[in-house]
Order: sequence, then C-alpha cells, then structure tokens
Amino acid sequence: MTERAMQEPTLLLLTALADAPRHGYALIQEISEISDGRVRMRTGTLYGALDRLLQQGLIEVAAEEVVDGRARRSYALTADGRGALAAEAERLRAVATEAERRLSVSVVAVRPRVGGAFA
Repeated sequence: MTERAMQEPTLLLLTALADAPRHGYALIQEISEISDGRVRMRTGTLYGALDRLLQQGLIEVAAEEVVDGRARRSYALTADGRGALAAEAERLRAVATEAERRLSVSVVAVRPRVGGAFA
C-alpha cells in the first residue's frame, strides 16, 4: 500500500527549502509566494510543522545565529526530505496527468428517453 498524500503545509515547507536554507520569517514569505498568496502560514503553525519535520528527519538546522539579541535558526532539507518531496511531486504529476487525460476524453451527452428514463 502507498503512503498517504503529503499535507499542503508540509509540501509548501519542503518546497520552500528545496533550493536554499531559510529561517522562519523567510519561510513564511516564500510559502506565500509559492502559493501565489493563497496560503499565509501563521508563526505557531510554522514552528509546530518545523519541529515535526525535524523529528521526522526531513529537515535539519542548517545554522543558528543571534540577530538583535534573538536566536535565529535556518533550516535545510535533508536527503530524506529531498526524497520525500520528489516522491510527492511525482505523485501529484501522475494525478494531474490522469486528470488531464480524462478531461480530454469526449463526453457523450446523456439523452433522456421518452418517459423520463436516460438512454
């Protein structure tokens, strides 16, 4: 049996980290950009998801620095995270391909019969 589909926040976070490590605020901005403004991840949701992804080994802390007296962590994809993102991208591509195939098939109109039943 295949694994279940990745939840959208996880997909967006991993996608945002696919090309470069980023810190929390940069991830929020990147997710908004990737989703064309449709998804605005809140801080609590972000850090909860980051903690979960760290525990799952899909991301890692790439750097820690102190900025204006506050600790700032940058996160990066691990090899497992890159693999999970690639697998999800392939799953989505296969679903989209099948949807496009089915949309391109001519739809035969259903004609009602005399008496109200369908042909």
